[in-house]
Amino acid sequence: MRLLIVGTLKGQLTTATKIAMENGASVTHAEAIEQAMAVLRGGKGADLLLVDVALDIRDLVMRLEAEHIHVPIVACGISNDARAAVAAIHAGAKEYIPLPPDPELIAAVLAAVANDSRDLVYRDEAMGKVIKLAQQIAGSDASVMITGESGTGKEVLARYVHSRSTRAKRPFISINCAAIPEHLLESELFGHEKGAFTGAVARRIGKFEEATGGTLLLDEISEMDVRLQSKLLRAIQERVIDRVGGTKPVPVDIRIIATSNRNLSEAVREGTFREDLLFRLNVVNLKIPPLRDRPADILELAQHFAKKYADANGVPLRPISADARRVLTSNRWQGNVRELENTIHRSVLMAQGDEIGADAILTPDGDRLDLAKTAPAVAHATFAAEQVTRALVGRTVADVERDLILETLKHCLGNRTHAANILGISIRTLRNKLNEYADGGIPITPAGAGEHQRFVAAG
Repeated sequence: MRLLIVGTLKGQLTTATKIAMENGASVTHAEAIEQAMAVLRGGKGADLLLVDVALDIRDLVMRLEAEHIHVPIVACGISNDARAAVAAIHAGAKEYIPLPPDPELIAAVLAAVANDSRDLVYRDEAMGKVIKLAQQIAGSDASVMITGESGTGKEVLARYVHSRSTRAKRPFISINCAAIPEHLLESELFGHEKGAFTGAVARRIGKFEEATGGTLLLDEISEMDVRLQSKLLRAIQERVIDRVGGTKPVPVDIRIIATSNRNLSEAVREGTFREDLLFRLNVVNLKIPPLRDRPADILELAQHFAKKYADANGVPLRPISADARRVLTSNRWQGNVRELENTIHRSVLMAQGDEIGADAILTPDGDRLDLAKTAPAVAHATFAAEQVTRALVGRTVADVERDLILETLKHCLGNRTHAANILGISIRTLRNKLNEYADGGIPITPAGAGEHQRFVAAG
């Protein structure tokens, strides 16, 4: 956990620093916004900014956005002035902390940002085999590929490997290759020099240099453009990187862990992923089974999440009833651990009485999980697929593909994520196809109001 404290509140921020360090954070100080920006560009990085409310927080937020630096801000001040707190939140701060700092409040904020509650919880033997292999290779510097369906916990396992490596006390830096536009991803990875492109107002250190001595997680690496894959391959092979606009190579010392929810061997055959890069990354493959294939983990995780969200919401910890356990173990959990976690979170909030009963195990729409039928979007998409596959003779593959994509999107009410999952393609591939169709004048179903945009991939 890396904390950057910005401001000059004498004595008060010193106390905050002491509390943060007692909770395992490494702390850097900057007196002003420009100095803070220099720290962030310089490769030290930060997981959280604690900023004096007297500074221009809106200006700081705008600077961070302009340089595509993503880090949460918590404002702090020497009074409980409600107007100052509201102004800070409106300016872009995530929270406001009054000073002098309360140790428990500082600790809670740090824990929330670090997300230390992402424990590796398992009981099933299928998962146990994966963990045993992870423990065996954790101490090496070998590159690791972690594969599995979305929501199985790939990032959690990556952090587990890092925490048991010789690099555990060094940075763990994560970057989601699918969440960053292609034209920015190279700069995010390798950094850039001042003036390298429009908006490059100063030199910025990329994730490779930021992770020096530690571990770099390349999440959803299958979504990386092939052109950039060649530069990544060179960085891994030669342990040097080239900043965008730079004139000389920069040595780096990192361990690479990559994740993917796609079959990369198929991606190689399709020409969307380099075979030589796959060989470099896939020294060890940790393949996480889907939750439905490790049934003993379902109740273990459910009990863990029940306690977690009871504590988080300040409600009594209720045991999970026998009927509720049967509902949980009989469900397919297409969304894996992430779906189970959300379901238990709902059950903790909805449960009444002394237990979490089956009537509290609900879908997001509020229906009982054991009584819910196929989701409407899935049902519509299935019907659309059946319609499109009729009368295929005499039509080109491109025409059939286009109609299948458009009809699936239509019956998913414009939800790109659902449509991509049903079609078995990545969200980026779907977006590229839709852009191609739109350029050809074909109308596209607009995104639904409730669509979940995947800007942060979770394991």
